[in-house]
Amino acid sequence: MNRAECANVTGRMENRVVKRFLGYVEIRTKITSTFAFLFTISYLYYVEQPVSWDVTLIFFASMFLFDLATTAINNYIDTKTNSQALEFERGTALAIILALLGASTLLGLSLVYLTDAIVLLMGVICFLCGIFYTFGPIPISRQPWGEILSGIFYGFFIPFLLLYINMPEGTYLTLDWNLYTVSLDLQILPLITVLMLSVIPVCVTANIMLANNICDLERDILVKRYTLPYYLGKRAALRLFAGIYYGTYLAVIVMTVFKMLSPICLVALVSLIPVQKNINVFFKVQEKSSTFVVSIKNYVIIMGTNTALIFLSGLVNLVK
Repeated sequence: MNRAECANVTGRMENRVVKRFLGYVEIRTKITSTFAFLFTISYLYYVEQPVSWDVTLIFFASMFLFDLATTAINNYIDTKTNSQALEFERGTALAIILALLGASTLLGLSLVYLTDAIVLLMGVICFLCGIFYTFGPIPISRQPWGEILSGIFYGFFIPFLLLYINMPEGTYLTLDWNLYTVSLDLQILPLITVLMLSVIPVCVTANIMLANNICDLERDILVKRYTLPYYLGKRAALRLFAGIYYGTYLAVIVMTVFKMLSPICLVALVSLIPVQKNINVFFKVQEKSSTFVVSIKNYVIIMGTNTALIFLSGLVNLVK
């Protein structure tokens, strides 16, 4: 075998390893963290707040690597109880998890060094939730609040932390502490704005989990995994699935009325047409292989539309 042939073989092997890695961390599902990041960057642009790109990129890298790690942990744990096989031998799979967690932790600590204790506290909370989502005696994924927590940690914590590290100090809260006292000052109106802004990513992220659990309801019961649809029943879970999407449009209207967003963002209401079509498809059949994808499509439609319109609002402000 000559040098060119050796290079081709090596290249094919490397491509297979990369493909297996991307499958192991389910790279296609990372839209939840990436879109939440872009959504918040658009809002910062709209309110004309300069972005501190050094801390912002460290935050993104730490967040993204941790997202990969939690998915890998999920697959590593789940393959112990189902018939699916890992993309790597278990020792290699565990080493990948540790490497991702290690890199994410180092970046997170670097971010804390450049910011403050609030970032550390919220980072620790996110870290613990991500680890115990599938790990431990009572994993979060086997409980009825998986949708709520996934929505909050992807849809609220990412926007809040990104806003917190870029907005002027004291915009949202101030923590003072010493050996004797701890005091926390909250700025109510700015925090309400963040909460309202987070409704959109929280809802669409939670619905991905809800759709997944509706599709897997019968199989989950067999492995003693009692998720929210088990307690609600499939019919009520489907109604909740639709209602959550409608809530995102109500949030846009409320934020526009109270001038948190530009009237331009009301154009997002038009996206309800394709979203409703996808809801109708899912109401007819709830199958992982064929209709679960509608939750991904609706996520992209809603988040993509609102991200683009908020950014466009910022451009209009710039022209004025």
